[in-house]
Formats: sequence, structure tokens, C-alpha cells
Amino acid sequence: MITTGFVSADSRVLSVALAGNPNAGKSTIFNALTGARQHVGNWPGKTVEKKTGELFLDGRRLNITDLPGTYSLSAYTLEEIVARDFLLEERPDVVVAVVDATNLERNLYLVVQLLELGLPTLLVLNMMDVAGEQGLDIDTVELSLSLGVPIVPTVASREQGIDDVIAGACRAATEPANPCLPEYLPQVEREIARLQNIINEHDAIRDVYSPRWLALRLLEGDSDVAERVGSLPGGSSLLAEAIERGAVLAAELEEDVDLTIADQRYRWIHALVGRVVRARPAHSLSRSDRIDRFVTDRRFGIPIFLLAMWIVFKFTTDLSAPWVDWLDAVLTGPVSRWAVAVLGAVGMGGTWVESLVVDGVIAGVGGVLAFIPVLAALYFALAILEDSGYMARGAFVMDRMMNRIGLHGRSFLPLMVGFGCSVPAIYATRTLTNNRDRILTGLLVPFMSCGARLPVYVLFAAIFLPRSSSLVILGLYLLGVIVAILVGLTLQRTILPATAAPGLVMELPPYRLPNWRGIRNNVWLRTRSFLQHAASLILVTSMAIWLLMAIPTGGQGSFADTPMADSAFGRLSTALTPVLRPLGFGSWQSGGALISGLVAKEVVISTMAQTYGTEATEDVGQPTTFFGDLLEIASSFIQAVIDTLKAIPGMIGINLGSAEESGEPELSAAIRSSFETTSGGHAAAAGLAFMVFVLLYTPCMATIAAERHEFGRRWAILSLVGQLIIAWVGAFIVFRLGVALGG
Repeated sequence: MITTGFVSADSRVLSVALAGNPNAGKSTIFNALTGARQHVGNWPGKTVEKKTGELFLDGRRLNITDLPGTYSLSAYTLEEIVARDFLLEERPDVVVAVVDATNLERNLYLVVQLLELGLPTLLVLNMMDVAGEQGLDIDTVELSLSLGVPIVPTVASREQGIDDVIAGACRAATEPANPCLPEYLPQVEREIARLQNIINEHDAIRDVYSPRWLALRLLEGDSDVAERVGSLPGGSSLLAEAIERGAVLAAELEEDVDLTIADQRYRWIHALVGRVVRARPAHSLSRSDRIDRFVTDRRFGIPIFLLAMWIVFKFTTDLSAPWVDWLDAVLTGPVSRWAVAVLGAVGMGGTWVESLVVDGVIAGVGGVLAFIPVLAALYFALAILEDSGYMARGAFVMDRMMNRIGLHGRSFLPLMVGFGCSVPAIYATRTLTNNRDRILTGLLVPFMSCGARLPVYVLFAAIFLPRSSSLVILGLYLLGVIVAILVGLTLQRTILPATAAPGLVMELPPYRLPNWRGIRNNVWLRTRSFLQHAASLILVTSMAIWLLMAIPTGGQGSFADTPMADSAFGRLSTALTPVLRPLGFGSWQSGGALISGLVAKEVVISTMAQTYGTEATEDVGQPTTFFGDLLEIASSFIQAVIDTLKAIPGMIGINLGSAEESGEPELSAAIRSSFETTSGGHAAAAGLAFMVFVLLYTPCMATIAAERHEFGRRWAILSLVGQLIIAWVGAFIVFRLGVALGG
């Protein structure tokens, strides 16, 4: 029985690595072992996700690392490099190799490579229930004897055998490893022995690498391993000998050595599986095969996938909206009033400190918390698709279409989610296994028109093009898609070329019921990761905007009590007018709204209301009681629950014309008058250019923070600067065309 508790200082820490093929159930076992005691981040210097966790057993702490899913340790992909580097450099006390019992032969290739590393290994034979349903009988005793490692059968989705995994890992870590390894052709074994003798003569090399494994990798021509060995004492002479013997061996075999070794491994594994697996008479088609007849069909596959993505999109936006509104109402209402009351009690009421706390800190925190319901809803939906096995089908059916812009079929999901919110869409790129695809998809996501831009479209379309507002809004959504395709084609031909042919080779796992404990952990860990990495940038940006609005210039007003036009924010906005003038909206009010839009696109309208002087100031300090505020929080919480339940049957599509107008009549009149002046009488063209600019320009700081977290600073800066340039060019073209057409 696994128990949790505290470990004394002298207790031994056991390092456990979970390795296995994709879809073998490795992450399910990891979630069952570690529960909430998990941490998610990125491997140092890599964008591949790193999962670590711990548990306690009989006074011993076990540190568990979930390695990226990989089919081998050949170091051809980023996931293979990360997994192999961890095993070589960290030398865990035991490797738990998770194997899909329904695909034993394919999974054992990685197991053989793990055994050749010389690390203590426990083999976990997962999905035994599915294997039984498919008529497969596996002799686990014979398999254990043939491999020379202990075996634990499990059904991870039901948490059957999990306790045995931990007990087996602890035993495997202390018992001497004596694996049974494949024997290769006599010529290959001769050269392995020759190189092993040389390796054993150099302690610096032998202490780092298993001699047999290293000899194999050098004969296979592994350049990464050769580079590492070359830096060790005696490495140069070893490499010279390995190159010479490899050339001799290739000449003898009349074939590349790595192909010969791989072929011998597969032959050995095939013979082993033939001895330990007995297949009973198969039934007709499996349940997964019957479903796939429709789900992956050429006629129905894409419509079914689009429907699934539509459900994810609506689930993410509609069901999270009441909770976003609830959090916003709580922060701008009761929490702000409490802050004002506390500051008033200590003599700081009505000062700049009050403005800092209410308009800076609390508003910034609200900007962070507003994403939590959206992210949680997205991660919940994605986890269900991944756990059920449908995600791979979606990638399969969309692959041909996405290949035209150099992307994997899985890239369609983040792009679809981007119509709801760019932040969760950036994190949704984690479903992609190729780093180049993740970066390219992440750079295209912000061109998908997120929901925060919709109020701007609705207001400006109603002001300048009221008779065709719905068509204008639809056109903006389509324009974002077209620009994303053009940018994708450009990046594919320049800085992000495709690294391989566009063909797709992937595994379609069987359909399964989602593991709800794993989904819960997945949602919590990924949401927590967002708060840890993106929250600080959003909060700092919000504070910076507040500070600019608070600083008076030209001797007008006092700190935190100055007209916006005379603040540093107003002066900065005015400085932007020469850049915006060729686009038809070169007023400081438009510039200020676009600056605020860097924090969140939804504040563009509220900033315009402030700059044009049409927004009534909300009095957060109005008299109230503490219990009255608590009642307000509780009642609004109940209303959020009700609104969520009401939203469930309404998830049938987007009504582009149903959004409420975001501005009052006086704001509409002020905007029209200002645009008439700045555009020289071409207000409609300028209004349309402004909408195009909002569609295409730099995404909000939360998105930039997510891009920096996922892809690195360089790509985040490219996104920020690149979209500014694209937006300016796009708005300029639209405005000039509008003027030419008399708009």
C-alpha cells in the first residue's frame, strides 16, 4: 500500500524514470503514482514538456520523472534526445519501461535499447484488459525469463497493479541487473567485443557509459554520442578505432551497420514474441476499428473532426464566460471596495496608493485570473480528446489539408481554439510532438480572431458600416485565416522550412474511456503552470500602463490625478499619431486604445470611452457592508452556475450579429467625428482599417507571455514585431483601397 508522509533527512531518495512508447499508458501510470504531487515545466534548454512528481513509501521518497514518449533512443527526434540524455546523464536508480500489451513487438524495441544501457529496469505490461479482449494470451513468466527483468501486469486506466509497480521498482533498484540481450551476427559481435576491450581500458569512459551499449552506438555511427565521447580522456583513440572498425564491418556486411543492427534487434524481438504470445481466434472487427470506419472516412472524417473542434471551441468560450464575468465582478466590486476601505482606515484613501492598488494591482490580478476559467475549460476538453484516443484521428484526417502550409494535422486544433482565446491556443500546441511545428503553429495562432476582438468589430461595424456589419465581421474572421495561411507559407519557405517530407506516420490508439483522475491532474498542473510563468508579465504590463496614466506631464494635474490627455500615457499616444496617420486614424485616442490593447484586446473600447470622455467612473468606494459583499459574491456565484447550465444547450454555433454594442451613442458619435477628421472625410475606410489593425496587430501580453514560455524570447519578439508590421501594411492597404473606392 502506498502511503504519504514525511521523510527523515537520512532517508534514501530513489530516482525513478518512466519510459515508453506514445499511447502506452505511461502518463496514466505517472498520474496514478504521483497524484497532485507533480510539477510541469520544460526540460532545460528544450521546449519538450517535463513532468516530475514524488511519492513516499515506508519512509523512502521516490522522485519520479515521466520521460517523453518515444519509440527508440536513436536521438533522431527531440523527444528521443531528451529521454536518452536524461538516462545517460542522470543515471536513475531504476527505469520503469511501460509497454502496451496489445503491441508488444513494437514496444519491445525501446525496451531492448533500455536494457543495453545497463540500467536496472522494471517492465510494466499495461493494457492487459485490452489484450485479453483482442484474444492475446501473454506468458509473462516466460517473457520475464527471456528478458531477464521483472514484469508487472497492469490496467492503468483502472489503477490496477499500481502498488505492484512501486514495489517492483524498489526491488529492481536494489537487485543486480542481469538482462538477456540480443546476440547479433558473428561479425558484429566481434567488433563489439573489440571496442568493449578498448572502452574497459579507459575508466573515464567506462564509468559514464555501458561498454556494450557504447560500442553498439559507435558502430551505428551515432554522431551525438561520438561527440560526447570525444571530449573524454581516451575518447579520440576510441573514436578512431570505432570509425575504422565500422568501415570494415560495413564492407563485410555490404550494408550500413545501423540497419543491420536494427534488423537483428527486430528479428530477436519477433522470435521472442512468437514464444510468449498466443493469439486466440479473433472476433470480427474491434470496437475501435468499427468506429474508425466512419471517423477516419474520407467523406465523414473532416466534418466529424470540425464538429469536434467546434464543440471544443464552444465549450472553451461559452462555458467559461460566466466564470470570467464572475471573477471580474468580484474583483472590481467587493475586493476593490474592501481594498478602498482598508486604505481609508490607515489614512491612504483618495491617494495615489489607492489608485495603484485598485487600478493597478487588482486590475492586473483580474487580467490574470480572467484566463483561469478559459484555460481550465480548454485543458479539460483537450484531455478528454487525448485520453479517449480521438486526438490522433483528428490529426490523421486533417493532415493532408495542413500539409499545404507545412504543418502536421494536429496543428488544426490550436488554430481552432485560437478563435476563442490565443493564450490557451498557444498552450494547446503542446499536443504537437515536433518543435518546428509547435513554433510555426504558435506564430499563426494570434491571426485567428479571438473573442476579445469581437466587441471592437461589433462597435466599429455598427458605426461605419451598419447595413453590412455581419458580413464585415465574418470577413474579418476569414481575413485572419487567409493572412495566417500566407504567413505560414512564407515562414515555411524562409526561417521555418519543413524538416521532413509531409507524409504522416502515426499510431491510432484504441478508443478508451477517459481517466478522470488523470484529467483532473492535467487541468490543475497546466493551469498552475500558466499562473507561474505568464502571470508576472501580465501583472507588470498592467502596472506599467497604470503608471503611464498616473504620471502628469507639462505641469498638468498631480500624480495619479491628471487628465489622460496630459499624462505620460497621453503623450506616448500622441507620439504614435504620425505612424497611424497614413492609416486614417491618427488621433491620440486611437493610439492610446491600441496601447491598452496590448494588455487585453477587450479594453480597447473602454480606453476609447475614457479618452473621449464618455465613460462614467464607477465608484468602488460606495457604502456597503462586509456581509452584503459576501452575499453579492455568493449570489453572483450561483448566477454563474445557472448561466453555465444555460450555456450547455446553446453550444450550437456563433451568432455574429448577436453581440451587444459595446459603446454608448455618445461614444459612437465621438469616434465617428474623430475618424472623419483624421481620415480627411473617409471615415468608413478608416474604421475598416482600424478593425483590420486590431485583427492583425501584436497579440495581448498574456499571449506574448505564453509564446515566450513555450517557444523562447526570440520567437515571442518575432511575433510581437512581425504582427505590428503586418497589421500596419494590412490597414494601409485597406484604407487606401477604401479611399480609392470612395469609402
